[in-house]
Amino acid sequence: MRKLAIILISISLLSCEQLSKNDNNNLESIYPMTKKVNTSDLYFSKEIQDPYRWLEDDLDEETKSWIEDQNLFTDKYFEKSDSKEQIKRGLKQIWDYEKFSSPFKEGNYIYFFKNSGLQNQSVLYRKDSQGVEEVFLDPNSLSDDGTISLSDISFSKDGSVAAYAISDGGSDWRKVFFLDTEGKSLLSDSLINVKFSSLSWKSNEGIYYSTYDAPEGSELSSLNNNHKLYFHKLGTTQEKDQIIFGNKAEQKRRYVSSSVTEDQKYLIISAANSTSGNELYLINHLDKNPKIKTINDNLSIDVYLLDSLDDELFLVTNDNADNQKIISVQAKEPSLDKSKDLIPEQTSVMSPNSSGGFIFVELMQDAISKTFQYDFSGKLIREVELPGIGSVSPISGKREDEELFYSFSNYHTPPTIYSFDPKSGISKIYFKPKINFDPEKYISEQVFYTSKDGTKVPMIITYKKGLSKNGKNPTILYGYGGFNISLTPNFSSIMAYWLEKGGVYAVPNIRGGGEYGKKWHLSGTKMNKQNVFDDFIYAARFLISEGYTKSENLILRGGSNGGLLVGAVMTQEPQLARVALPAVGVLDMLRYHKFTAGAGWAYDYGTSDESEEMFNYLLSYSPLHNIKDEVSYPATLITTGDHDDRVVPAHSYKFAATLQEANSSENPILIRIETQAGHGAGTPTEIILDSYSEIFSFILLNVENNFLTTQISP
Repeated sequence: MRKLAIILISISLLSCEQLSKNDNNNLESIYPMTKKVNTSDLYFSKEIQDPYRWLEDDLDEETKSWIEDQNLFTDKYFEKSDSKEQIKRGLKQIWDYEKFSSPFKEGNYIYFFKNSGLQNQSVLYRKDSQGVEEVFLDPNSLSDDGTISLSDISFSKDGSVAAYAISDGGSDWRKVFFLDTEGKSLLSDSLINVKFSSLSWKSNEGIYYSTYDAPEGSELSSLNNNHKLYFHKLGTTQEKDQIIFGNKAEQKRRYVSSSVTEDQKYLIISAANSTSGNELYLINHLDKNPKIKTINDNLSIDVYLLDSLDDELFLVTNDNADNQKIISVQAKEPSLDKSKDLIPEQTSVMSPNSSGGFIFVELMQDAISKTFQYDFSGKLIREVELPGIGSVSPISGKREDEELFYSFSNYHTPPTIYSFDPKSGISKIYFKPKINFDPEKYISEQVFYTSKDGTKVPMIITYKKGLSKNGKNPTILYGYGGFNISLTPNFSSIMAYWLEKGGVYAVPNIRGGGEYGKKWHLSGTKMNKQNVFDDFIYAARFLISEGYTKSENLILRGGSNGGLLVGAVMTQEPQLARVALPAVGVLDMLRYHKFTAGAGWAYDYGTSDESEEMFNYLLSYSPLHNIKDEVSYPATLITTGDHDDRVVPAHSYKFAATLQEANSSENPILIRIETQAGHGAGTPTEIILDSYSEIFSFILLNVENNFLTTQISP
């Protein structure tokens, strides 16, 4: 292992005292000073200290100064290593290839996103009926550094107007603009302060959108609770927008979204208080005095619109169907009590979509995609023959389209776009990327290991063919484990570089995710959350016992809820891995629900306020509160963004400050705070490459086997 002592000379300039050779075990003296303030809370007669709470104030100058000091300290750490620039050159070589999205038809044009290779943001192009291609909207022109991104775009029914949302610095707060598609000229309409919103057109009249009241205090950290649905009529100002849902006491919900049926007859409104369970409502646009009709008012189940035909609505629900099923209701009497089963629950988790006048059901079998085509009577037509074992995007297109599209990839195969004929069932390659990476040199194997309580957990391990299982292979163990989210095989240029340099990439499908339906999800929530951490720990032990790697070469990686996973595992089992990389993590489990929309995560986590039992359980694993003095923690690089208004960066700030104070070993504890960056979506290519070149450099500086350095091409 390359020791921190090698670079202490450059870092020590930040300290009030020069370090002698005997000072290596007193690293807290070289970290930027973080003041402690006597702050505490009383939970059910138990006092909990929170000395770094002042870092929660993102508007405070002291917080900004702390961020600058920590970033400077991290800069100094890498200053004496040349691996970062070498790695970035290698990452660019793999990243630099032309990328396309699946095309989609709007009005008289075919639209698609394209990135020439290293552009910060992908550009929206279009083709006319003669095949003439032109740029329609280039997000790179909105800012010099690519930090303004296009987060959503939606076209009016006839395709004549496009509403598009932009995010500045990765924030979840959006601005919406309207573009005349024929002349590509901006209309006078614009919307501000839009958050967690779809953009749903009512014919060509205007759009439905959702947002919260303007926050009091910081826009990036203030609590968001009452989501409201508005209608904006084209040609008017935002002040005149009509509230459709959320203005009445009985309609106050934390998350409200909308969609309009393809025939424009119905507005469907989903309302929820957490990330699981929702109400569903309907408004008939054809009624002279349209009223809201209830489809579902049971917040303990999930239900959403799949499609509609005339007055029949097709819905997807997990009501008495853990793996989901498809039902139909009549719009005139849309209650679930009067529904009919169309496609019953399967033995694997069902993820349906509709296009081309058909229903396509993706079944997830041990995290691997299989797709089946049905008609709207529920009759099975065929299994869609996929190119291999991996993940497929939803087969997309409008109802009348005769050519549909999907993309396919896995951990070592870049996304290839296929056209699909729904009548014949034949797929053809539409676009195959030309990348400086040979997928044939790599293999992904799926294994099933046993977790602490005897549960069998699948894991996909990807590596270069001919790998020697001698424990010397640097291995990234990546996990998430929450919110019913499934980790399926998808290609990443970043991980392609890791594989090319001899690294192993392992992804276990741990509990809390959606890989095996609602039961799998619930077995990793609230008082079962420890199952998630145990699954991850036992995945690591499997990799070690089977010779893929050993603790000295193991890296733990996860973001958001996965950042919580890494934080919990590294504090519970500090000797399990050499490197920990928690990104944008939920790390203070006692206060997470007091910021932005965090209260909506209580379905998975519970809150410290709800009961003494729940408080004690959260306290037992909360990463921030389980850091102990005089413990040797892994080399840790915490990453976050100062504009992250989903998981506020204060989680990472307080975790870093506490770790720096407590860590007893020479393993470095660093934090990188990206400025003008949020939770991850819309991050410019340049920042992504910078971030991962730093992450890989950090790994090479700290794992036992740093042979990767010698393999990097000049």
